[in-house]
Amino acid sequence: DLIKYGLIPEFVGRIPVVATLEELDEDDLVKILYEPKNALVKQFQKLFAMDDVDLHFTDGAIRAIAQEATKRKTGARGLRAILEQAMLNVMYELPSREGVKECVISEDVILNKSEPILLYEPQAKAS
Repeated sequence: DLIKYGLIPEFVGRIPVVATLEELDEDDLVKILYEPKNALVKQFQKLFAMDDVDLHFTDGAIRAIAQEATKRKTGARGLRAILEQAMLNVMYELPSREGVKECVISEDVILNKSEPILLYEPQAKAS
């Protein structure tokens, strides 16, 4: 295949290992978002935890991220760009908001650039 794509045989002979790969499907991309030790979802959760905010993604949001990466044909490398694009505003605004305890990213946030659901701490009543 490498020769067919234009590489000269002398160069191909110097490549020690040639492996063919198949395109990642949606389920593979979902696993990549969650499973590795430094998975993207975990990275964003730690980032939000620095502001004492719990970050949660709905199953629909995770699927939407994977579907968008598949549609763009960017594979796993495109997952971060999709997440950052969808969450740019909330990451910028969150530190200035008081009392936010939880942020929920839904499918609508990923697909339609909607605002995430922000849950606030209950206010202590003044006596």
